[in-house]
Order: sequence, then C-alpha cells, then structure tokens
Amino acid sequence: MVTLSVLDLSPIAEGMDAGTALRNSADLARHAERWGYRRFWLAEHHNMPGIASAATAVAIGLVAGETETIRVGAGGIMLPNHAPLVIAEQFGTLEALYPGRIDLGIGRAPGTDQLTAYALRRNLNADIDAFPRDVVELMRYFQDPEPGQRVRAVPGAGLKVPIWILGSSLFGAQLAAALGLPYAFASHFAPAAMMDAIQIYRSHFKPSGQLAKPYLMLGMNVCAADTEEEARVLRTSSQQSFLNLRRGLPGPLPPPVKDFESTLNAEERQILAGVTACSATGTGETVAREILTFAERTGADEIIVTAHIYEHQARVRSFELTAEGMGMLSER
Repeated sequence: MVTLSVLDLSPIAEGMDAGTALRNSADLARHAERWGYRRFWLAEHHNMPGIASAATAVAIGLVAGETETIRVGAGGIMLPNHAPLVIAEQFGTLEALYPGRIDLGIGRAPGTDQLTAYALRRNLNADIDAFPRDVVELMRYFQDPEPGQRVRAVPGAGLKVPIWILGSSLFGAQLAAALGLPYAFASHFAPAAMMDAIQIYRSHFKPSGQLAKPYLMLGMNVCAADTEEEARVLRTSSQQSFLNLRRGLPGPLPPPVKDFESTLNAEERQILAGVTACSATGTGETVAREILTFAERTGADEIIVTAHIYEHQARVRSFELTAEGMGMLSER
C-alpha cells in the first residue's frame, strides 16, 4: 500500500480571511493525523490572494502545535528567497519544539512573480550554481558543528532535519540524486517532465548519510465526494483557480459552478488537461483506485494529495473519503 500524505496551501476562499484559512489548515491536519496520513506539508507562495501559507514556517508551527504525531513540513520553502542560515534557524526552532516531526522540502522557484520576487530578495542576480550551493550550505547547518566552526544555526546544529528536494523539471531530479536526498515532484500542477525526472532520479541516485536508496513522492490533485457528480462540481473551484492563474489573475478560491466545463473553449480545455493530468475525481472508491493505478505506473513510494475545494467541510470530507477508499480508516 502506497503511503499517503497531504499538501495544503491554506486556501483562502472568496469571502474568507487568512486567519480562517490557517485555522482550517490546522483543523484539516488534526483530521488527517487521525485518518493515518503520513505528513502534512504547507507551501510557500507570495502575493497570492488565495493562499495563506506565505510565512510557511509560522504556519507549520501552528499545525504542529495542533497535532501530536503527524509529520509537518514545507512542500516547500523556495530557498532563493532566503539566506540558508535563516531557514536553518527557522526549521531548527521547529524541530526543537516538535522533535522528530519536521520535514524541510526545498525548491528553487520563486513561488511568485518577478516583481514580488524582487520585493522579497532586493536582488535578482542569477547564478546557475547558487541553488545547489545553498542547499549544501543548509544541509551543513543541521549537521553536528565542526571544531572551529564560527557560524552555527542555533537552534538547528546537530538536529539533522530531513531535507527533500522539490521539483517540476529535470534539474531537481539531478540534484536530489547527486545529494542522495528524497525527491518530491510537482506532478499535481506540472506533470509534463514527470516520467523523465523519475528515471533520472532513480538511475543517478547516490546514497547519502540521510538516505540509502531513492525515495520518490509525487503530487496528485484529489477531489472526493459522496457521489461522482458532486465531486465533479466541487473540483470546478480548482479548475477556475488554475485558469485564473494562467490568465495572470490570481484571486481567492472561487465557489464551484455546475456545468462549468461546458462553458470552456478548446484552449481552456487544453490548459486544464495539461496541468491536471495527475488528478483523481469521484467517490472514495474511484479516487483510491486512480491513486493506486498512478502509484503502480510510476513506482512512487509516497503520494501527496492536495484538494482545492471551496467549502472547508467538503474539503475535509474529501480527505476522509480518500483515506476510507484507501483502507486507511479500517487500519486505525
């Protein structure tokens, strides 16, 4: 049975504020813990009116404090926006507070547009080697301090927070393989290079102190409901959100619309077919079947599922039905 985890962006629905969205994330995490999900990850995005998890380490602290056993982490932190030492201190603090439960997924995308990236960094000078160097520097801050080491992460040093490489292209696969780190591919929104990335990661993997053999996590959009029709209606919120983002008009998560797909033109259908190729919609049984088929086709060790559903209780219900369909509830 493939391991199942949750990717959450603390979605801000129309008419909702960020505080409610973050409290909803904590509520979902409590349910996910009880239903047997392995991890609960939050992601860094900026200047996005529909996403409340911009201060990702703060949101992780909230979720970790509201749960007891589920692993909580970043899926991920966009490292070019930050100095490695700052991230080491943030996640060292989280690990000190919640030992053995914190994950740190690292990506190299900005998580926003270029103007906002400049506002975050104050400098957009590109260096192709900067990201790998920054990842290695970050890894060192979590190791035991060396004699004479003058800069340390406090907290952080010696805590060995597990680091993941995130990616949606071949670059991340190559880096994760070279460093011997677990790899999470963003197939839930950028599936085009997925199979090539998987092949590169597995064939070039070098064992490390953190990981002896490749470990692959794949993202998947899931929308489960009590009926197939209800699930198809609920997923229209995420479909609208994808299209709005592609048009350069990000906003709060819109309410679902019946017969939404009948209003789409050929170009919009093509866009959605591309970005949502790794998705499952339907009853819990249908969704579980599609997840298992996807895991078998890719050989994934773990699937991290995300659900952009307008109404919070419907979103919680989607994760419950998915767990039930996968047989996770019967094992509790």
